Amino acid sequence: MSGQRERADALALTALLNCVVGELAVPEGELLLLPASGQRLRVEPGRWPERPALLTPQGPRPLALADLVEVAERELRARTGVDNGTLAAEIADSRDVIAALLAARERRTPPADLFLRSEQALVAGHRRHPAAKTRGGGPVGGWLPYAPEAYACFPLTLLGVREDLLAGDGDSGVLDQRWGGLAPPGFRILPAHPWQLRLIEGSPATAAAFADGRLRVLGPTPERAWATSSVRTVYLPDADLFLKFSLDVRITNDIRRLWLRDLRWLVPVDEAVAKAFGDAPAGASMLADHGYRTAALGGAAGAAGVGVAGSAGSADEDAYEALAVLVRDGFGPLSGSSRPLLAAGLAEGFPGSPLDRLSDRGGADEAALTWWRRYVEQVVPPVLHAYLRHGVVLECHLQNVLVGMDAEGFPDRAVFRDHEGVKLLTERHGDLLASLGPDLPTPGLAAADGWKRLVYCLVTNHLLEIAGAVAERRPAVASALWPAARAVFAACADHREVADLLAAATVPAKTNLLLRWTGADGGDSAYTPLANPLRG
Repeated sequence: MSGQRERADALALTALLNCVVGELAVPEGELLLLPASGQRLRVEPGRWPERPALLTPQGPRPLALADLVEVAERELRARTGVDNGTLAAEIADSRDVIAALLAARERRTPPADLFLRSEQALVAGHRRHPAAKTRGGGPVGGWLPYAPEAYACFPLTLLGVREDLLAGDGDSGVLDQRWGGLAPPGFRILPAHPWQLRLIEGSPATAAAFADGRLRVLGPTPERAWATSSVRTVYLPDADLFLKFSLDVRITNDIRRLWLRDLRWLVPVDEAVAKAFGDAPAGASMLADHGYRTAALGGAAGAAGVGVAGSAGSADEDAYEALAVLVRDGFGPLSGSSRPLLAAGLAEGFPGSPLDRLSDRGGADEAALTWWRRYVEQVVPPVLHAYLRHGVVLECHLQNVLVGMDAEGFPDRAVFRDHEGVKLLTERHGDLLASLGPDLPTPGLAAADGWKRLVYCLVTNHLLEIAGAVAERRPAVASALWPAARAVFAACADHREVADLLAAATVPAKTNLLLRWTGADGGDSAYTPLANPLRG
């Protein structure tokens, strides 16, 4: 266990150090200055910086994880003028979670399916978040059975909801096709995540509904569901179906609920996304989020949950969100024989990754550059097309993009997912965004904000990490990667946004450490400049 604890410490330290270097520090020769507190650091560079040391009058003092937390806290207090009494505990919890995951992985066998391996590879998680693996501080036994990083697969729990209380929007009929025969007369099927059911045991609205029979536990599903990288989304291979649940746990910056504010927009966003991919570049597709269902325990709910009983924040609305399940396409609608692999898994690495095959080829450097060029050619054009032609901002970060591989292990298609993070430009979709009334939150963004979000997701969060993984394996091609990527972007340089991006000195990087320190809302974003790798 000591080796796992040391590795967990190292991974947690790297994540925090990435945040300190990217969000707080100013280069000062070979050192890093933390300007608000006056502290100076020395860091060993690399794909991810490591081995930080604090400069003191007595000389450099190496920093362990707890030491780096103190250094970061001093700088954050001096910079923001506020304190935070929970972040250090979140970082410690994240480290402890990583240690438990490493121990569990040693005892278990990874799935044979390479897609599932890629989904379950993210032991370190978001490499630029101070507490990427926190699981809410709960005991290991509560969350480990459902942890994708521990190769989790488990039965879902089937609930019966009284038919007149079934609510939702869009098409969730596949749930009835799969399990409808198990519902008693007068009830409809509502699958639930077993961890979420335990998390909401104390909820008054759901407890009362179980007590008086409006909700019933019908038992486990006959088949097992595999946990995917987001933790709350599962894949059922036998049904070729993804289901996304609410999960009342903070993971990175947000409590992972299916919030009513987002559920209301599921169908309109699905229609906008379908239009954007209707004329997308060849090979690009989106796993559609067709609909959702839940229980309106205070009374029947209208389309998109608009009629859910009670005011905002009421017990009925709380249960409505907590019990929601979203239905997402599987791979059946996609052409081709292979399942795509998760981009985040490619960046992190897993046994059988096509990136590992690059070194086994003759002409490995040339193969690595070809692999990268094809990757960018698959991922970038659909994202730019959706934005420039349709005003749709895809949340194309590493966990929302799957990349298919041909028989030789080279990228040949891109598959995008998760409508919840999709934004619509207000300049292009004004009527649609106003359609549910003036007082409801919308997924609308002004063009400047939408473009910044897109560049962060695509370049900073996504392509920088994939480029790092390629260069780590074949260092000789590192200098050629970004000119090759620039050529793909340049095909759209007749659009002002793309031309400006190629000329910009910096790209936006999300300030996850500052957001957590200041207690920002989970959906908030703030950015700091990062040197633009695409600049000529």
